[in-house]
Amino acid sequence: MSEVFLLSAVRTPVGVGKATGVLAPLAPVDLAAVVLREAVRRAGLEPEVVEDVILGCVTPIGDQGANLARLAVLKAGFPYTIPAVTLNRMCGSGQQAIHFAAQAILAGDMDLAVAGGIEMMSHQPLGSDYPASWPQDFPYELVHQGISAEMMAEKWELDRQALDDYSYQSHLRAMQAIQSGHFTSQVLPITRPDGSVVSQDEGVRMPPDREKMAALKPAFKEDGRITAGNASQISDGAAAVVLASPKAVGRHNLTPIARLVARVVVGSDPVLMLDGPIPATRQVLKRAGLGLEEMATIEINEAFASVVLAWAQEVGADMSHVNPNGGAIALGHPLGATGAILMTKLVHELQRNGGRYGLQTMCIGHGMATATILERV
Repeated sequence: MSEVFLLSAVRTPVGVGKATGVLAPLAPVDLAAVVLREAVRRAGLEPEVVEDVILGCVTPIGDQGANLARLAVLKAGFPYTIPAVTLNRMCGSGQQAIHFAAQAILAGDMDLAVAGGIEMMSHQPLGSDYPASWPQDFPYELVHQGISAEMMAEKWELDRQALDDYSYQSHLRAMQAIQSGHFTSQVLPITRPDGSVVSQDEGVRMPPDREKMAALKPAFKEDGRITAGNASQISDGAAAVVLASPKAVGRHNLTPIARLVARVVVGSDPVLMLDGPIPATRQVLKRAGLGLEEMATIEINEAFASVVLAWAQEVGADMSHVNPNGGAIALGHPLGATGAILMTKLVHELQRNGGRYGLQTMCIGHGMATATILERV
């Protein structure tokens, strides 16, 4: 059976997704271009050998529209012969871009591809591309994800304290990772238009304040459990990985850092919406012929604390291996980029801790989930 190898993985720092955020002065096309260039450079390749570029972007309108991936390829100075496409599988877009690139390589259509994601929520807020209303005859009552997060907390009997405790831990782990330099190898410092350089994730509370977190009011229901403190942050960021076939690895004398073992995407209840990582995890482990206990590191997107804690109850995860350097509650969730950011975090953590296998999974709007298993090489 053919294989797909990961040659490099790099991300930008994650900025707060507001006009005052550290990355907000940049154009999305520029942020995407610099990360594409760096991913190819780290892989030890010249741009002209890349056969396709696939980027996720959840709100592809305005300055994120017009096929941002193709514009980023051209802005990066890659040959115009290299095609590119932008896709939207909502929060799973960056991970799906990697899956599509891997599948093209496995099909024999290409040998080298770049995949990743870009989202600048300071430029294009979530929902900017939504219709004014859903069709009256739509078969499901689509609700805000915050309401779905409340439904998750209720179904799995997760109280406010448990959600806040987990979120506090996310900030602590992210702070410790920054202070220990765990992100240094994966983060590309970004030069802003004024010449200043950003090299650290902006949203992490250093240190976090547990009492302040407890004082936050519910964000979606008057008597709810979900707050701004136990939900992911609105963010800006980008990430990219380079994927190759065994033939390309040999031809160009390349050094892979991981092998993609298995990939899945699933659908789930579009109203509860956020429980998809549970079946996705079970399916990807079955496809890989591996057990959860063999995963040295797990990255599950912290869209909301209730997503992670419900998933952990169902699959029996060892939480010491889950999001060891913090997740989106602390680091942020630049929608279309997060899948590639988590992949970057995962492979770099496997290199750091010497683990063999790693799992990544994400809940997705309207009830879906992606999951990937990597093997460090």
